[in-house]
Amino acid sequence: MVSSIRFLVLFLACILPALVESRIRHYKFNVVLRNSTKLCSSKPIVTVNGQFPGPTLYAREDDTVLVKVTNHVKYNVSIHWHGIRQLRTGWADGPAYITQCPIPTGQSYVYNFTITGQRGTLLWHAHILWLRATVHGALIVLPKRGVPYPFPAPHKEVPVVLAEWWKSNTEAVINQALKSGLAPNVSDAHTINGHPGLVPNCSSQGGFTLPVENGKTYLLRIINAALNEELFFKIAGHNLTIVEVDATYVKPFKTDTIVIAPGQTTNALVTANQNSGKYMVAASPFMDSPIAVDNLTATATLHYTGTLASTPTTLTSAPPQNATQVANSFINSLKALNSKKFPAKVPLKIDHNLLFTVGLGINSCPSCKAANGSRVVASVNNVTFVMPTTALLQAHFFNKSGVFTTDFPGNPPTAFNFSGGLPANASLATTSGTKLYRLAYNSTVQLVLQDTGTVAPENHPIHLHGFNFFSVGRGIGNYNPKTDPKKFNLVDPVERNTANVPTGGWVAIRFIADNPGVWFMHCHLEVHTTWGLKMAFLVDNGKGPNQSLLPPPKDLPKC
Repeated sequence: MVSSIRFLVLFLACILPALVESRIRHYKFNVVLRNSTKLCSSKPIVTVNGQFPGPTLYAREDDTVLVKVTNHVKYNVSIHWHGIRQLRTGWADGPAYITQCPIPTGQSYVYNFTITGQRGTLLWHAHILWLRATVHGALIVLPKRGVPYPFPAPHKEVPVVLAEWWKSNTEAVINQALKSGLAPNVSDAHTINGHPGLVPNCSSQGGFTLPVENGKTYLLRIINAALNEELFFKIAGHNLTIVEVDATYVKPFKTDTIVIAPGQTTNALVTANQNSGKYMVAASPFMDSPIAVDNLTATATLHYTGTLASTPTTLTSAPPQNATQVANSFINSLKALNSKKFPAKVPLKIDHNLLFTVGLGINSCPSCKAANGSRVVASVNNVTFVMPTTALLQAHFFNKSGVFTTDFPGNPPTAFNFSGGLPANASLATTSGTKLYRLAYNSTVQLVLQDTGTVAPENHPIHLHGFNFFSVGRGIGNYNPKTDPKKFNLVDPVERNTANVPTGGWVAIRFIADNPGVWFMHCHLEVHTTWGLKMAFLVDNGKGPNQSLLPPPKDLPKC
């Protein structure tokens, strides 16, 4: 009897910490219309629970999260949990017609996923049409209980969500552009936590205020939820210590300016170590190509407690819009923490060596009168992706033929001076298709993403669903497979889910295909995704149930 009790005590001592550690968290997301006024102009917007930005979703590493999303608007809806690995649970990833059919009006779907081996700042957003303009929010994964940050604990943590705002209905903006064949109108303002701050010709517009106490340190969880613009972020008179990007820890470094692309996150420590007062927080566009952007700077205020509201604000000037050097300095400073507890496990042996060109093209469009019978398109390896009408993951799981092919090219169909533009008399046209690239389970991939200057060279923030990857190299001009790999960082490269492909340059990433399913990869500039700069990887099952995609849930929406 005594030995049985002793065994029971030992057994409970082993399992109770695990039971207490992880938990199931339930959220309800009601997708509803709400009237909103900004820039002295009102319009109805699509929101989650009537909020813009949407509610912050909190969880801890190893928690299981269940989010019941109910659609009360006229649009079909799906939600993506950006940066969550979704190990074997691709059904919960969210991109419409890739891993699920969207949720129709009046129906619900429960996204059910476990957060395994991840902690940090991510985001959630709509993944259909242009709804993510207003349907987005912070997704904060705290470390396991009792596990400290690998940096000094802050006094307080503050989500800072950056976005864009159009006075017009964003669906009308992109629909008009697609009809014309031309680029859509740029946004009318940027926002910080839903507020543009001071703007010309609209005196009633307030801004977000962050109250701080002198001597205290704050962790800013900065998220770029903008549709189409990379942004600079800075605070007047204060340095920022960068400790994490895309929910992976980095070697801390100080800077006064962050660059952050749509879909990326950055955790920054800021210490209130200046004279008491009010200090401007600024978010402004970064674009180093001759392409139109919204040039309005969003502002907020860092407000020391005890400072009178009438106190003048200490201002800061935004970097020039084309400050490539400022952006490169930030990106090149990012290195993985690579500690004993958080090692950088960079794949060294490569099974698939891929080169994907990313850029724009021009295809025929007889109805596009404004563009003289043509339209702007985008492509990966000259393939403009065609969205299916059946979700790819369902077609894969149920062996439904005719939905996609697995012949996506591993290299560009034609070699040319990619960053310099097409040869004389070459066509700007692209091919089209719903093509996937197939990977065996646990195979290793090196993928070089090369910008092209066929229409115009441009930055591309490329997001890969289902995986983190290591950004091992980056350069301007054309990637050289003989000399550039010698300069790769294979020791402590930054680990991300969204890569910065530089204007007229390339980035090399490495990852292990250890997650079975169909995984979307696309430019996180929504206009480029709409134009076709997207593709998907199909990762086969491995051996046994633990290396295989789970069956679909019973409430998975139907097409």
